[in-house]
Amino acid sequence: MEIIRTGRIHHLAPVFEGDASPSTIQGFTTRHEGVSRPPYNSLNFGMNTEDSPHNLEGNRSLLARTFGISVERLVTVRQNHGTDILVIDSLNDDFSHFLGIEADAVITNQPGVMIGVTVADCVPILLYDPIKKVIAAVHAGWQGTSAGFVRQTVLGMIKLFGSRPADIKAAIGPCINRCCYEVDQPVRDRFKDQPELWNAAAEAGETGKWHLDLALANCMQLEETGLPTGSIQTAGVCVCCHKELYFSYRRDNGETGRQIGFIMLKEA
Repeated sequence: MEIIRTGRIHHLAPVFEGDASPSTIQGFTTRHEGVSRPPYNSLNFGMNTEDSPHNLEGNRSLLARTFGISVERLVTVRQNHGTDILVIDSLNDDFSHFLGIEADAVITNQPGVMIGVTVADCVPILLYDPIKKVIAAVHAGWQGTSAGFVRQTVLGMIKLFGSRPADIKAAIGPCINRCCYEVDQPVRDRFKDQPELWNAAAEAGETGKWHLDLALANCMQLEETGLPTGSIQTAGVCVCCHKELYFSYRRDNGETGRQIGFIMLKEA
């Protein structure tokens, strides 16, 4: 992945290899070129922050206009570190009511609808099935990761839209990396049923502390679900280490914005 500029939006742009005629638009935004003031400067999409609603709407409108849709077709939800999934399988003129729905992933087969998840340290994951023309956006912090939430989302694509894991492509965006993400015993306990994953993704630190690689853990879960290793790309960027580019909740003690991982099926 590399950072590109589309209009005013700087975003890390995954490319889904093997898609002969690309039919999606996707990316992971940086913190630049929006209208929010410090400490949310400037392209903040965090609806649960103390940023001005006017600024948030301005940032959402900028993203939507950049990719040729109305802001009403930019779908995000109220994320709560749970395991609920919003499924959109029919077209509507205004999807703004979804802003109040609590969920941590969105799946759709509808073209012209941009779906996204907002993050400051957690893992944003984009999924795409080029055969069935289905996309998903997933938010996975340590709670979602310990619950295997990305696996549940893939299973949702399989059950509801007939996707095959072998066809699905995934992009894991910028998140807090192992170098900056120290966790304690309660987090360790939540992974007790996944010892192989924990041993691969966690590294012992101070007594009773571990450094956890959330991106690796989610990559492993995708592979366990049947996605080919070559179909999973990872940004490999630590948001905590790169204040010049990304928001980080842990680094900034909670006073910070949110970037967005977004994906949309192009209209024919």
